[in-house]
This record gives sequence, structure tokens and C-alpha cells, in this order.
Amino acid sequence: MKKWCIINICVWAMVSLHAQKVETFRVTDREQQSIDGFGASDAWSMWQIGEWEDSLQTKVADWLFSSDAFSDGSPKGIGLSIWRFNAGAGSATQGDSAQINRDTRTEYFEKQTGQRRFLKLAKERGVPTFLAFYNSPPVQLTQNGLATNTGRGGTFNLREDAYDDFAAYIADMLEQAEREDGIHFDYVCPVNEPDGHWNWLGPKQEGTPATNREVAHIAREMSQEFQRRGITTNILINESSDFRCMFATHETDWQRGYEIQCFWNPDSVDTYVGNLPNIAKVMAGHSYWTNTPVLKPGDRYYETKGLYGYRKVLAEAFKKVDAEFWMTELCIMSNDEEIHGGGGFDFSMEEALYVARVMHYDLTVANARSWQWWRAAGGNYKDGLIRMYNRGERTGGRRGQGRGMVQANQVRDSKLMWTLGNFSRFVRPGAVRLDMEGKMEVDGLMLSAYRNADGSVAVVAINYAKTDKTVNLNVKGKQTAVAYRTSDVEGENLKNVGVVKLKKTLLPARSVTTLMITK
Repeated sequence: MKKWCIINICVWAMVSLHAQKVETFRVTDREQQSIDGFGASDAWSMWQIGEWEDSLQTKVADWLFSSDAFSDGSPKGIGLSIWRFNAGAGSATQGDSAQINRDTRTEYFEKQTGQRRFLKLAKERGVPTFLAFYNSPPVQLTQNGLATNTGRGGTFNLREDAYDDFAAYIADMLEQAEREDGIHFDYVCPVNEPDGHWNWLGPKQEGTPATNREVAHIAREMSQEFQRRGITTNILINESSDFRCMFATHETDWQRGYEIQCFWNPDSVDTYVGNLPNIAKVMAGHSYWTNTPVLKPGDRYYETKGLYGYRKVLAEAFKKVDAEFWMTELCIMSNDEEIHGGGGFDFSMEEALYVARVMHYDLTVANARSWQWWRAAGGNYKDGLIRMYNRGERTGGRRGQGRGMVQANQVRDSKLMWTLGNFSRFVRPGAVRLDMEGKMEVDGLMLSAYRNADGSVAVVAINYAKTDKTVNLNVKGKQTAVAYRTSDVEGENLKNVGVVKLKKTLLPARSVTTLMITK
């Protein structure tokens, strides 16, 4: 019995020492990438919500775009600074013959009333940057008359004689948005995931593959058309489905691989676009499929694969060209096994922390200038910040066991939405990421720092662990910060938890805390 007590005492002492360990991080003056903003897309949901009751539209718009607070100090929203608009290809006009699921079809711009309503709501709440993207050219210009590829091969589903027509179609949309809605699109991308094998098959969604030569072709036509009309919108080339397509080939061939080099190295004479007017000096990619495995330093392939390695290789590839990186899309997929894949909406911190970890690596390893979630609102899947319930929608469960019908349109927020706000609300466009001295990830702790244009510094501290952690945060000349916390505790959604000391700052288990340090 005495021996057993001694063992227990020793174990308790070891646990106590571990719990008392304080990690030290220091914010340096070494500047890294500038931050252009944080955002989400309106795809597949805002065409519906934008025609719902005004009260629900206001609630959703405030959640997504507002940086204001209520009288009790609680935040109205997460202050997104980029709104990504799913420009229509007209598949909705084809009905079921579109061979696309009803909810993922799009109208032509003239009839995208719900989405255009949210463009205005975003602008009213101060969103400074708007990005439009096309999954497909308009159906009247495609080779098969559809906005889905239906397995027709790996080339652009655009008629060979219609490149200039597509460029003119995009230019018309940009001018109409500015003329009728007062919306200036800062960026437009004509191709979305042209390297992804998923959209070569159809028929669930709009989409088309394209070779690098075809992407460069439409970029040149758009540049020429924009110059002719005096359009100042930047052309974003392109939105890659997988980081590995950007610096290598992945599930494709040479025509759709090594995209960074193809588009941004002047030696790639057939595909170089870096010298074109209106071409943005950023290239976008999506974080899908590269978030696992979560290897640790010293593990085999840590430097080249997995959550850290893929991003390190990506950043090194960008250092060789005159362009920088935007991450414009992510939701949860089947390979995200740690949080049980994409099925079923998750309101808790489980998904929120998983995504926050990806954000940390995208921003601090891949040096992303922008980070954008896939869609702002969605159904029973881990792809929305907000869970939307359509009137008449069937709920889960068997008949008599929780199955029922939604009686009125509804929306519900999530911890994921508020956790994104730990970045978007406090790290504003024009901020610069500052190097942080300390380990990339230690015992579930991940910290990153950003200096805003007004001189304030935002430190986003993620505690992935199931236990509370204490950190010493060294910021030159500063002793305190105001802390805003998101956790599974009810009511802790960017909650202002008051002034905290930077020395021995407590970070509760499974939480994300933004420490705002004023100039």
C-alpha cells in the first residue's frame, strides 16, 4: 500500500509540474506578409437567404460583416473584410436538364437577386473587398451547353471561338454590378479549381477543368477587354483545388500542374501572365486535402508533406516568383477524420479548433495574405459558418423519433463562425504579420501576431489542448492586453473577458483568444 501511495504521489507531482509549465513567446519587429483580409463566399445559400424575411437577412448580415457591438459590449458579428460572390453561369434557367443539383445551380447575374442583396448588405456594413468567381462560363458559351463537365475530358468547357465572348460577358457583369448596385469588384476569377479531377465528371455542381494554357488564354482576353473598357478590377489567376497542383502535379498531368511556375515564371512563355495589365500579383489556392497528416518535427516527411510540409513547400515556391498567396476556400472533407469528416453540421469548438489550426499554418507557414472559408451558410454539412434551415426542410431521425418539418426559415450561428472572428474582427486589411519567437506548436498552443495599420497588435492564441495553459507573452514595452475569447462555454463568442497581464496569461482549454494590444 505504501509503495502504491508513493507511485501516486510521484505521478501527481509530474502532472502538476507539467500543468505549471509556462511557455514563452515573443513578438518581434520582423515583418512578414501583409494581410488583405478574411472572408467567405455566398455560394448556394445567399440566393435563398437574400429573399427571406428582412429580420433574418439583417441577423445574418450582422453576424458576418458587422464590427459593431451591442450595448453590453458583446459583438454583433465577426467583421469579415472580403465577400466572395459566386457569379452565375445560368444553369438555373435550364431546370433539371442542367444535370446539376437544384440548390447548387446559379442564375445569370440579372436574376441573382438574393446574392446581390447581400452584396449591398456587406457594403453597408463596411466590407471593403469584393471578389467574384466563376465555376463555369455561361451555358450558352460552353462546348456541351451545360455548366457541368459531364465527363467530357480535361479541357476548358468553353467553345474555342468564345474566349473573347466570355471575357466580354465578365466585363458586362462587372459594369452592371457597379452601375446598378454600386458594387465595385476588386477581383474576379474566371476559373475555379480547373485542376480538380472532381469537376471533370459531373453532374452535381457547376464546374469545368482547364489546362494552364487555357487559363492563360482567358486571362489574356480578359486583360485586353478590361483595358479597352477602362475596368480596374484585378484578374485573379487561378483558384487551385489543391496546393500540390500549385507546386507539382497531383492527380493530373503536366498540363495542369506546376501552376506557380507556369503562370509566374517569365520563362514559361506559353502561360506567363505576370506582365499583363489587370493581373493581380496574388495567386489563390484551396486548403482541401492537405490538412492531414498532422506530423510533428522529426517525423518522416514533416518538411515536405502534411499540414506543415505542404505549406512550407508552397511558400518556398512563391519566393521564387513575383506573386504571393491567397487561401480562398476550405470546408471539411472526408479526409478530415479527426473531426469525423464533413457529414453533419458541427456547432461546437471541435470543428472550430480544427479549422483554427489550419488557419494558423496557412498564415504562418504558407504566408497567406488572405484566408477565406468556403461558404457563409449551409445545411447539414460542415461547410457553413451558419446553419440555415429552410421552411419545409425535414429534420433528422425516424418518423416518431425526432423527425419533423421546419415550420419557418431559421438560422443558427456556430463556434466556427465566432472563431473565424478571432482573426477577421481584429486583424484588419493592411495589417502585417510579425514573427513570433517560440515553437510553431507546443502542447496544443499556437500563437501568431499581427500589427494593424493603426499600430495596435493582435495576437491570436489557440489552445488546442484539453487542459488550461499559461503563457508568457513578450511584446516590447507592453504589459497588458484586452482579451476576447471563443470557447465551448455558453456566451463565450468573442467575449470581452477584460484586461489581462501578458505575463502568465491563462488560455483555457479548447479555446481561441485574441489579445488586443493598443499602440
